Amino acid sequence: MSKDEAAPDSPGGTMESGDRTSDKFPADSLSGTVCSVDLSEGGDGISSQGSDSEAAASRVDRFGFLGGNQYTEPTEEAWNIGVMRQRELKWLDMLQNWDKWMPKRYQKIKLRCHKGIPPSLRSRAWQFLSGGALLLAQNSGKFQELDARPGDPKWIEIIERDLHRQFPFHEMFKARGGHGQQDLFRVLKAYTEYRPDEGYCQAQAPVAAVLLMHMPAEQAFWTFVQICDKYLPGYYSGNLEAVQLDGETLAVLLQKVSPPVARHLRKQKVDPVLYMTEWFMCVFSRTLPWACVLRMWDMFLCEGVKVVFRVALVLLRLMLGTSEARKRAPGFYETIELLRSISSRSIQEAWLMDQVLEVEVTEGQIESDRQRQIRRWRETKGEMHPTSTRRRLYGLRNIYEDAGCQVPLMPARPSIIQTDKEIKDSLASPMINRSRREAKEEEKRRKKAEKELEKHQKHEEQAEKKQQRRLSSRLSKGGSKPDEFKNGLRNPQENGKNFEGNSPVAGGGMAGETDDDLDTSHGALDKISPLKFSTSSLLSELSFQETYL
Repeated sequence: MSKDEAAPDSPGGTMESGDRTSDKFPADSLSGTVCSVDLSEGGDGISSQGSDSEAAASRVDRFGFLGGNQYTEPTEEAWNIGVMRQRELKWLDMLQNWDKWMPKRYQKIKLRCHKGIPPSLRSRAWQFLSGGALLLAQNSGKFQELDARPGDPKWIEIIERDLHRQFPFHEMFKARGGHGQQDLFRVLKAYTEYRPDEGYCQAQAPVAAVLLMHMPAEQAFWTFVQICDKYLPGYYSGNLEAVQLDGETLAVLLQKVSPPVARHLRKQKVDPVLYMTEWFMCVFSRTLPWACVLRMWDMFLCEGVKVVFRVALVLLRLMLGTSEARKRAPGFYETIELLRSISSRSIQEAWLMDQVLEVEVTEGQIESDRQRQIRRWRETKGEMHPTSTRRRLYGLRNIYEDAGCQVPLMPARPSIIQTDKEIKDSLASPMINRSRREAKEEEKRRKKAEKELEKHQKHEEQAEKKQQRRLSSRLSKGGSKPDEFKNGLRNPQENGKNFEGNSPVAGGGMAGETDDDLDTSHGALDKISPLKFSTSSLLSELSFQETYL
């Protein structure tokens, strides 16, 4: 982004953290792999510190805030203990049987995330949703190894300068050198060792701090790795190319969702990166009321960056959706200031979640436009950094599929129409991202289906023999011989000569006959019995197909 495009006081301005001279960023471009956004505004930066005595005198809200813009009033939300306990029991069952819920009931998990995760289980749920728990199990002891390293002095110095800026009104991070800041330092430093090619970005600190409010440092680190690598790849590297791509995608989606707002921003020449950089990179942790932040993160970790786009579109409509609001922002600076000073008091949790769910933005729309933006970038500006075009995963389902531990959402049922060769060919075909355990389970299912098929065939043979014996017995009692019965099947016209005066009617009988007549007249029995035998076999076969297909 050129100097002329960045406003002196825009949240999208970037610089090295070590070159800060004021609360506003200069219009310089980025240097190296250090990236930063203006995190000193909004009540959590240097200018929002206030007096320590005033903060200490405030009541601690249910989220741990002593004051500031993200302090939640005690009467803001009424707690229904009964409903909360029911949700806790449901989530406990889900987390204890995660391997069973994930393959079959993903939609139910998503619906429960929409309703909000119980606070007592949010730590564990976030780890399962993001795949951080899986990554922790696969890398036992790795965090301790990274934590023990001295770290790059360049990153150490920048991280230490940023620690006191992260949620200074929260009881966990208010004390300089306290346990909260120590754990935050450990997580951020470990990431620079884990991804030395990316290093550290100032916008990573709030994201890591939100995780540390809910879980220990090691669990927070692996969940943080998943967010940086899978949910928002390229957001915290070099020149913020991935953020700029999503900014252009947001502008396209805004044109579809709210054309008047899009026209106003184009008229005032407000580039998306000037107002959405902090929103996206910090995942709204510094913008929304804290109750909204947590609910939004529940959905974000389940469904991916799609939720971030939806929240951004809702906020843009909230601030500039009416003609009166657009009149209050007639120029460039007024529009930027309006978007940067969103009042958290005017946003209610229930209202925001309802609006987010109503926005019709899909993963396919986001990804297709992102690919167009990548092609346009390469045509006009050349190649991009590899991390900026890295494949992005849209939440829970993609995370587990990518990890190779996700079985199909609807397990395939064995089919009786497959031959042995087809089964072997299907098993021999390449299995992308599938574990050996899944292959063994499929082999077991195949063998079980074959045994069931063999068992059913034997049952059919026995039933057929039994039916034939019963029929022969009935014929012998009536005085007919099997040879005569066979001849009747071959020549039905001759078999019905004795009943020329009768004609067929609905129900399988003949006109003028009663039920007793059908039981005692052998000629009619010769006609009806083959029909009964054929129908019985057909119904048995249909029942078998319904069971196994």
